Formats: sequence, C-alpha cells, structure tokens
Amino acid sequence: MGDNHRDHGAGLTRRQFLTSTALLGGMALMGAPLTWAQAKNRISVATGGTGGVYYPYGGGIASVISKYLPGVEATAEVTAASVDNCRLVAAGKADLGFVMADSAYDAVTGAGKFKDKLPLMNVAVLYSNFMHVVVTDDKINSVADLKGKKVSTGAPGSGTEVKALRVLEAFGIDPDKDIKRDRLGASESAGALKDNKVEAYFWDGGLPTASVLDLAATPGTTIKLLPSGEAVSKMVGKYGPVYFPKTIPKAIYPGMKADVPVAAVANLLLCNQKADPELIYNILKTMFEHHAELVAIHKEALHLTLQEAVVGSPIPFHPGAVKFFKEKGANI
Repeated sequence: MGDNHRDHGAGLTRRQFLTSTALLGGMALMGAPLTWAQAKNRISVATGGTGGVYYPYGGGIASVISKYLPGVEATAEVTAASVDNCRLVAAGKADLGFVMADSAYDAVTGAGKFKDKLPLMNVAVLYSNFMHVVVTDDKINSVADLKGKKVSTGAPGSGTEVKALRVLEAFGIDPDKDIKRDRLGASESAGALKDNKVEAYFWDGGLPTASVLDLAATPGTTIKLLPSGEAVSKMVGKYGPVYFPKTIPKAIYPGMKADVPVAAVANLLLCNQKADPELIYNILKTMFEHHAELVAIHKEALHLTLQEAVVGSPIPFHPGAVKFFKEKGANI
C-alpha cells in the first residue's frame, strides 16, 4: 500500500510525544507511557479505499476526535481495508482500524490469510456490510452465471476479497479456474465495469457505497445486483457465525428493480490489545457525544447506537470500550 500510512510507533501507549525543556535539543523522544491527557497523541485511523464507506466514515471519526478530544490529533489513512488494517493495527502502524468481522475473527484466531494470532480487540460494532455483486448485463442473473466471466473480486488485502471468494465457493465456483479474475478496489472495479473491462465485480460495503451509486447514476448505465443471500448457510457452516442475511432495498441505487437478498457481515472498529484504556474510553465518548457530525458525513453512522455497537462482534471488546458501554447501560 506504499506510503498510505505512517509508522507512528508500536501502540497507543508508546506514541505520545512531549515537547518540553526536559527533551534534549527540543526533540520529541519516546518515554514512559503517558495518559492521553498528559501528551499530544497523534493517532492513525486505518480505513480503506476512497470509493468505499470506510474512508469517509473514518475521516469523520478522525475529525471529531481531533476537534473535541483534547490532546489528540487523528488522521484517516487510505489502505487496502480489512486484512491490511488488521496487520497495521497489530504492528502498531495504525491505532484504530475498520475491519470486517470475518477478517477480525480470522486475525485473532490465526486463520485464513493470517498465519499468526494478532493482538486485536474491538472498540465498537459500526454497521453492516452488504455484498454487492454488480453487473450491467441483463443475461447475468445469478452468481452461478459468472462462470467463464471476467470478474473483479476486490483489492488484495481487502475484506471484500475474503468474502467474495467465500461467496463464490458457496455457489460452487472456483475463483482460480472458473472465472477470469481481476483484483480491483471499489472505484477501480466500477470503472472497469463501466469500460467493459470486467463483466461483474464484488464489493462488500455499506449503503449506499459512493462508487456504486456513481456508476448507477451514470447516463446509459443500468446496474443489477446479484443475490447472494442463499450462500449464507454454507458460509456460516464453514467459517462460523459471522455472516447473516440482509436485504439491499431497491431504493438505494438508481435502476434497481427489486430488493436483493445478500450475505452481510458486521464492521468493527478495532484497536491493539495494548491500547490505553483511558484513550479508547474517551474516543468512544467523543464519537457518541458528536454522533450527529458522523451521521452528516455518512448515514451508516446512524447504526452507531448503544444497542447496535455491542452486538455481533466475534472478538472481545477492549477494556476501555467495556468501561464506556457499561457506564452507558449497554448490554455488553
């Protein structure tokens, strides 16, 4: 992912910089761990590509943290999304990360794309991701019809790719043999479909996703979303109860003629196990106190409620998050 992220150190409790006469030569040096109130924290929020929901939503979280949490400055970083974000947060190269629940579960158990168990914990359940399988060809009506087609399965290192391959598997399609596979992000996939470079693409995101919306609104283009809901039972049977059926309403995107049943998964905001509990507590406090600003940036933030934020996580919550939700009376 190049230099889309900055290496800030090894964890929230080790990223705090003092600027005082006690520091030699006026340089900011790492010292003993400080609380968030004692030092200027520069924290990174690992999001996703610019065409999805993670990036604008993560930018909103970074904005409210920087504006309202004294002593903390946050920046949203463009990344390859879920799988990438797990590794960044675990390695201390990002402080918070947007991650799909299936990738998070794999990361903490050392399964799937993760050889080792990563030290990650949940901060909050944010909203659901809906599997978009986007086509413009009227003759393609099912995921099973993708055999022999040129298909983008999502960017390398993304949660979309993980879930897309599992959906294809549930429909009996081998992504290495049965399709001509491309690996593009949300915006790139939409552009490739528009330019007839692919015949379908997978995107797992919130509603609406900007790149899908832009494609659907393009004059002369009519999109169709293929149903994937019937894959859920097979996916749960093999990969655990991280998937559930949801419906994309036809009113979400221009040109849709019917509601579409799809495979869904929760999105989590993760941190490192070693993250400062006081900082995590205050980040959540700030997000909830300035919730309206997050909703103004993306309406998926409407799902950040005391009820929804604690349901559907396959990994443990961080102690700072547990403290916040318990104080608010959430059933955690």
